[in-house]
Amino acid sequence: MRRFAGQKAFLDGTILQSGHGTTITEPSELDPSGQARRRSEDNHTPPFMDQENYSRRRFVRRSVTLAGASVAWNLLRCGAQAAEQDNPQTPDDALKELIAGNERYITGEHTHHDYGPERPALALSQHPFAAILGCADSRVSPELAFDQSRGRLFVVRLAGNFADDNGVASLEFATSVLGTSLIMVLGHTECGAVNAAIDVFTKGASLPGHLPKLVSNLQAPVENVRSQSGSILDNATRENVVLNVQKIQTSEPILAALVKENRLKVVGGIYDLATGKITVLS
Repeated sequence: MRRFAGQKAFLDGTILQSGHGTTITEPSELDPSGQARRRSEDNHTPPFMDQENYSRRRFVRRSVTLAGASVAWNLLRCGAQAAEQDNPQTPDDALKELIAGNERYITGEHTHHDYGPERPALALSQHPFAAILGCADSRVSPELAFDQSRGRLFVVRLAGNFADDNGVASLEFATSVLGTSLIMVLGHTECGAVNAAIDVFTKGASLPGHLPKLVSNLQAPVENVRSQSGSILDNATRENVVLNVQKIQTSEPILAALVKENRLKVVGGIYDLATGKITVLS
């Protein structure tokens, strides 16, 4: 490109008018669309310097992107660590938090849980401070009943809330791998599984499908309270919780050892469907 101030140039190029004179653009300086390539009129930059500047800009952009990703990762990791640090540090403290959470649930003073921001940190790790062995009944939700957000409770649920081999293995994982310091066996009033077991073992009822196998795990608590006064359903529900607390406490080799080392506490509770209150069994 050549500049001619105050005069016209008639070459094979394109004439461009500017406030400082007339600029001639050579055909080689036209891009395929016929538009003139615009370079600095006063400071012509060699091609190799353009490439160098582009490389620097690309490097800066990549550096900023990587820095942003690093900051985001550190924030997520710090969030996960903060969640772990906020957890109760002892079995007794964990039980106190469950009781306090249930009180919030009963009174309607729930802790606000903003689920969206929780997801990235939870995708990295989980740090439950308590494990709940509960019934599959749709009316009993431990996270709601104890007013806890996701990642704070490790919940094992099946009809009748009894500890079979799979349930025990799940609780072993919660305690020995995730660091859970409290296990609660949570029964509830008007339990359909316990009531079915009562019908089978006191009235000779028969059940379809796989239900006989399930209620066989509830035979002992029903038999133990047959001669007691009061509601057989309430008594059997309580007895079922007590027996499974004992089973978990003495489960070798992992859970029993943690109990002996005072690193794990196992308690029982009964959830009242009518009031939402959970009574911790002594």
